[in-house]
Amino acid sequence: MTTFLKGHGTQNDFVIIPDPENGIELSAAAVAALCDRRAGIGGDGVLHVVRSAAHPEARAMAAEAEWFMDYRNGDGSIAEMCGNGVRVFARYLQHAGHVGEGDVAVATRGGVKRVHIDKEGLITVDMGKAALPEGAVTVSVGERTWPATNVNMGNPHAVAFVDDLAHAGTLYDPPPFAPANAYPQGVNVEFVVDRGPRHVAMRVHERGSGETRSCGTGACAVAVAAARRDGLDPALTGAPVTYDIDLPGGRLTITERPGGEIEMTGPAVIVAEGMIDTDWFAAIETVNP
Repeated sequence: MTTFLKGHGTQNDFVIIPDPENGIELSAAAVAALCDRRAGIGGDGVLHVVRSAAHPEARAMAAEAEWFMDYRNGDGSIAEMCGNGVRVFARYLQHAGHVGEGDVAVATRGGVKRVHIDKEGLITVDMGKAALPEGAVTVSVGERTWPATNVNMGNPHAVAFVDDLAHAGTLYDPPPFAPANAYPQGVNVEFVVDRGPRHVAMRVHERGSGETRSCGTGACAVAVAAARRDGLDPALTGAPVTYDIDLPGGRLTITERPGGEIEMTGPAVIVAEGMIDTDWFAAIETVNP
């Protein structure tokens, strides 16, 4: 039997697989089966919890961060980062007694992330700095096309400001983008409407997962794009700027500082713990080697 937990951050939900010594082989098929909402446990992705020193992709970060978030999208593909996932990952480390309130470092494929767990239960993640690659991009749904802001948060995002979130459609399939070479590995697409001063709402198609209830890196990308649109780029004004971002699963608060550092604050909850049946798990690998 393999232990698992289930957690969510603003309803972006994850299957958590504790595996400190990196002894569990997680194929893409196994991850997809775990995330299946009818035949598996159900989730937008898998948080594979491994000590950095035990994982070849994280050993170089072991001196800075004991734990590595080996994150997988719901379809089994590997992702660089997941903002909501980092908060849930940190909550798991606290739940398991590996860390307490205060500061903790988490290694990710997008680098080491600094996390703060406060006494009220909210978790703040230092998400690093955004990059804004040059070149115009557009995204489309049906007959509508919008200009999008290209923002990289360690993973790629295209942020489109729209008049109505319903214009995003079902978001079952990835919204087309142009030019075709803008995102060779695919892209997370955010559709955004204004709700008030420094307050927006969004929907997102997450690369490899479809529409999700929340996306932490997406919320950061939206805040960065909104600040540029609103003339509030902290690098130019010299003042930090904060946006409240309403997602289908709840609210995240994003602050960008004059030096470019971006902080994301929001909740993270562990909701269940159980065991994965060994025979079921083995059957997946047999049918989908």
